[in-house]
Amino acid sequence: MRKSLIIGALFLPMALQAQDLSRPWTLQECLDWALEHNLTVKQGENTVAQQEIRLNTAKNAYFPTVSGSANESVNFGRGLTSDNTYTTGSTTTNTSFSIGAGLNLFDGMARPNNIKLSRLNLDAAVADLERTRDDIRVAVAKAYVQAVYDYDILDVAREQVELDRQQVARLEAMVENGKASQAELSAQKATLAQSEYTLVQAENGLRSALLDLSQLLDFPTADGFGIVKPEIAVGDHLIARPEDIYAEAVERRPGIRAEQLRLDGTELSVKIAKAGWSPTLSLSGGMGTSYYTNSGSLYPQDGFWKQLSHNFSPYVGLSLNVPIFDRFGTRNNVRSAVLSRELQQITLDRARQSLYKEIQQAHANALAAEAKYSSATEATAAAEDAFALSTAKYENGKASVTEYNEARTRLAKARSDKVQAACEYLFQSRLLDFYRGGALEL
Repeated sequence: MRKSLIIGALFLPMALQAQDLSRPWTLQECLDWALEHNLTVKQGENTVAQQEIRLNTAKNAYFPTVSGSANESVNFGRGLTSDNTYTTGSTTTNTSFSIGAGLNLFDGMARPNNIKLSRLNLDAAVADLERTRDDIRVAVAKAYVQAVYDYDILDVAREQVELDRQQVARLEAMVENGKASQAELSAQKATLAQSEYTLVQAENGLRSALLDLSQLLDFPTADGFGIVKPEIAVGDHLIARPEDIYAEAVERRPGIRAEQLRLDGTELSVKIAKAGWSPTLSLSGGMGTSYYTNSGSLYPQDGFWKQLSHNFSPYVGLSLNVPIFDRFGTRNNVRSAVLSRELQQITLDRARQSLYKEIQQAHANALAAEAKYSSATEATAAAEDAFALSTAKYENGKASVTEYNEARTRLAKARSDKVQAACEYLFQSRLLDFYRGGALEL
C-alpha cells in the first residue's frame, strides 16, 4: 500500500504536467484529449487488432500444413533381424525420419466464407470503435454544455448578490437618516443572505460540473480546470424534420453499420454451417527413410547413410471424405446459425428504432428549447422593465421592500430560464447535426 502511494505521488505531477490547466479548454480540446486517453477506446483498438489477426489466420488456411518427425527406438530381447527371422538375446535399434505436407483442396467453400466472415467482423469492430468514440464525444459535449450553463447561472447569482449588497448599503444609510425602518433593513439583509446562499449553490454546481467533465477526460484532478464559454446563438441552425435526419443518420451512424455488418456475417455463418454436408478433398505427400540394426544378426548390415539412401520412400495421396451421418451435428449447426441470423435482424431493427427515437427526442427538445428561449427572452425583457420601474418606485418611497424583492426574484428567474433554454438548444441542435454526420461543435 505504501509503495502504491509513493508511485502515485511520483507520477501525479507528471500527469498534471501533461495536461495544461493554466488556460481554459475548448470543447475540441476536451474531445481530442478524451479520445486519446479513454480506456474504453483503447479496449476497442485492441479488439480491432485481434480481429485483424483472426482475418490473417483465416487467409492462412489456404497454405498447406508441413510437419517433420524423427524417431529412435531400442528393443531388447527377441527381435527381427535383417534376414526377416527372429532371434533372442539381441538388441535392435530403429531410427526413422519423415516429412509430410497436407493441402485442403475443397471443403464446401468453408474457407473463403470464413475469410469473408473475418473481414466483416473486422469491419464491425472498426464500426464499434467509432461508435464508442461517438458516445464519448456526446458525453463530453453534454458535460461541457452543463458546465457552460453553470457558468452562466453563477454569473446571474453574482449579479444578484452584488445588487442586494448595494441595496443593503443604501438602506443602512437611509436608516441612519431616518428615511427607512430597521425592519426594511432586516428584510433586505435576509434577501442578501438568500442570494449568497444561491451563489454558494451555483459555485458548487459549477464545481460539480467541472469535476464530471474532468472525470470523463480521465484527469487525476479538476483543480484549476476551466472551459471556454462559447457564444450561444439560438435559431442559427435550421432544424430539419426527424424523418429527414433519420434518413441520413441511418446510413452514417457506426452503431447501425456495425449491426448491419454482423447481419451480413450471419448469412456467411449459415453457409459455413452448411459446408458440413459437403464432401472434402485433400492432398497429402511426403518422404521418409529409416536406419535399422540388430546385434544378433548373422549377416553383415549396411551402414547408416547407405540404409538411409536405400530406405528412402516418397509418397503422395489424395483423400476424399464424404459425410454420411454425423449424428445430426451439421443439421443442428445450420439451425443454430439460422436462429442467430434472425436474432441479429431483430438486433439491427432495434438499433434503428432506438436511433429514430433518439432523433425524435432530440428534435422535440431542440424545438422546445427554442420556443422556451423565445418566451424567456420576452419574459426577461419584461422583468427588466418591471424591475427598473420597481426600483424607481422603491427609491422614491412609492413601493415596499417586498415589492422590490419580488421584482428582483422574477428577473433572476427569467434570466435563469433564458440561460437554461439557450444551453439546452445549443446541445440538442448540435446533437442533431452530429446525427447527420457533422462535427460536434459548439
